Amino acid sequence: MGKNGKGKKRDKLKGILHIGREAEPARPGMTATGAAPPEPPPPITGPSSAMVIMAHPDDAEFLCGGTVAKWCAEGWVVTYVVVTSGDKGTHDESMHPEKLAAIREEEQRAACRALGVKECIFLGYPDGFTVDEHELRGQVVRLLRLHRPEVVITWDGFRHTFNHRDHRNVGTVTADAIYPLVRDRLFYPRDEEDGLAAHQVNEVLLAGSDNPDYVVDITDHWITKVDAILCHASQIGNRQKSDFLKMREEQVAREGQKPIEERFRRWSIRRPPRQEQKEEAKEKDGAAAAG
Repeated sequence: MGKNGKGKKRDKLKGILHIGREAEPARPGMTATGAAPPEPPPPITGPSSAMVIMAHPDDAEFLCGGTVAKWCAEGWVVTYVVVTSGDKGTHDESMHPEKLAAIREEEQRAACRALGVKECIFLGYPDGFTVDEHELRGQVVRLLRLHRPEVVITWDGFRHTFNHRDHRNVGTVTADAIYPLVRDRLFYPRDEEDGLAAHQVNEVLLAGSDNPDYVVDITDHWITKVDAILCHASQIGNRQKSDFLKMREEQVAREGQKPIEERFRRWSIRRPPRQEQKEEAKEKDGAAAAG
């Protein structure tokens, strides 16, 4: 995934062992007006449907593989969209982009099988050249209207710390697609001509955020996450499952038995879908007429 440095790989591997103490959201307080802040939305529960939209093969496994494993085990229908084929992420001087793309796409399919993901869609953009533009937004909107997920996980394209170009652009493209493009039928009208109605995504989890406020306990599914990461052999060097297990044992020895969590920044869209609003309006009109 554009991993052109061993330090980046080490940091990414360390990131799979977030523990609960570090992931606590900010404490509630008073707003600037003196009023109490609104209650946070309830936890995301299922079974439901989700779409994971990422820049490169292996992004999802490191960022949210445990969450995906948990949801799939609970009966969720999860679809992946991978924007690039990761065709630049290698130090192997004998490798060329087409060969690497084929390898990484197959690694991603294997990881999806390990997690229980229903389908993996590759858009085939070249690694490192993702652009925030009309065509890619339209592809994301169409896929959202086709698969109609309740929840989307994507990169946090708005974080203030250093961010990979592809990560940043995929995050902002997906955010724009979710609000308001996919919801408003006059955006990309060809979709409606093809029978794809407008759709509202109700929850968005932004991964890789520098200010997460939502956590998922993946302790029971961490081994499945590790198995999925191990499918990306071209990216993890000679690391074996025993290396990940040793990391966990060392962490428990240092810090005690704490839950393993994945962290996100959450957008919760509380407006009911437009069809529900219409039905509620009809019911009120009917009640008024009857009265």
